[in-house]
Amino acid sequence: MKRLTLGLSASVIAVSVAAPAIAGAQEAKRATLTLHASQPGPTISRHLYGQFAEHLGRCIYGGLWVGPESSIPNTRGIRKDVVEALRKIKIPNLRWPGGCFADQYHWQDGIGPADKRPRRVNIHWGGVVEDNRFGTHEFLDLCEQTGADPYVAANVGSGSPREMADWVEYMTFGGDSDLARQRLANGRAEPWKVPFLGIGNENWGCGGRMTPEYYSDLYRRFSVYARDWSGNRLQRVAAGPGGTELRWLDVLSERVKEGVQGISMHYYTLGNTWQDKLPATAFPEKDWYAVLRDALKLDTLLTDAEAIMRKNDPGGRVALYVDEWGTWYAAEPGANPAFLYQQNTVRDAVVAGATLNILHRHAERVKMANIAQLVNVLQALILTEGDKIVLTPTYHVFDMYQVHHDATFLPVDVTTENTTLGPESLPAISASASRDAQGRVHLSLVNLDPGAPAAVEARIDGATFTSVSGRVLTGPAMDTHNTFEDPTRVQPVVFEGATLQGPSLKVRLPPRSVVVLALGS
Repeated sequence: MKRLTLGLSASVIAVSVAAPAIAGAQEAKRATLTLHASQPGPTISRHLYGQFAEHLGRCIYGGLWVGPESSIPNTRGIRKDVVEALRKIKIPNLRWPGGCFADQYHWQDGIGPADKRPRRVNIHWGGVVEDNRFGTHEFLDLCEQTGADPYVAANVGSGSPREMADWVEYMTFGGDSDLARQRLANGRAEPWKVPFLGIGNENWGCGGRMTPEYYSDLYRRFSVYARDWSGNRLQRVAAGPGGTELRWLDVLSERVKEGVQGISMHYYTLGNTWQDKLPATAFPEKDWYAVLRDALKLDTLLTDAEAIMRKNDPGGRVALYVDEWGTWYAAEPGANPAFLYQQNTVRDAVVAGATLNILHRHAERVKMANIAQLVNVLQALILTEGDKIVLTPTYHVFDMYQVHHDATFLPVDVTTENTTLGPESLPAISASASRDAQGRVHLSLVNLDPGAPAAVEARIDGATFTSVSGRVLTGPAMDTHNTFEDPTRVQPVVFEGATLQGPSLKVRLPPRSVVVLALGS
């Protein structure tokens, strides 16, 4: 992960907030929806709910890994509380070791006895010393403990095709080779299944400052040596554009036709500039609007990216992976600014809900997304401090939305009033829907207005339901968040603001809220 350039025509949403709490009742925003239950669309891949863990700040050390000698409960050095939380939300995949760190990482540094592993300087994130206690075996153990599919990012910027090929063989080859014997000597007899291999990361920037033409040729060379061994089937992922620089995508997708199953994209929500980032808490209402405005630009960005892919890959063979996304604020006061530690508020929950709704709408081409990052970095699902753990509002949105994993997308037509603040005007309501394998329909609604409730009238076409239930996530202020002293201040509760009568569904959404409804027969 690295700094990206924002700027693209907005597919906006609307929100109003007062700083940071909203005083007084406001008139409800109004929206009408039509849910087309008899018009099934693509599958919403569970991999849209993927995660990302980089050797950055306290994501790995202290966040995921404490070591087997730690007094913090762990399994082979991996925190039990974090594993339990991740299993609860069924994380589908985990991307590692970066990010920018991937293109300085040499995998053989992270195998063998921990006390004999080399100590390297992390050139990207604070110049701290990386002792490589957490390497390939530890990462793949974490994936097995959580049930996540491994997504490994290989070093293109400072590595070689041979290094990548050896790593793939070490992890996945089940025969009698020197690398397989080395894996056995290090404690693992059976090969792992590694479904996803990223060939480089942000090679336009921290991964080598390459041109798209040069990287395309390099990718074609590397991909030849990314082999499928012993029944393992790799999804090979090319490093695509950052922010809105879609020329990179155009060149890459036109020049690379073989040995690629996915192209990545990165998009971070700032609300301001890279040089002057906004605070994560105690922010004014205008910051709420700025952040939500930039978050919703992802919709237009994906539409533009899909148009490029239709031109260069009309058969739809190559998927898009948004394998880094999320909010990026100024680091918390007193924290090392290179560690990217930030609090996570109701605003981030609203960003997460609206973003996941966007990803659902693009599920035909977009097959994976990875929020940045899993623990203690940027829009983290989990915060840790010693033996304490906090589940953030973003975590709870991922919990509520897991009903959409591998469900069938159902189109929702939305007509909504806007919410405005000065020149900013954003749609008040975001929505998406799906049908699961048991026939249940789930409708996700986000009220992006920080101060006003929303009155939603929905019509359900093509199906009849007799019951509605749901959960809601909100808080008393724009920046309400969970802390180590008060870890449950923001969490989902039973939602009772929906009524169903025949094909008509009426919903009253609280301000700044995320709601997921289940419709049953």
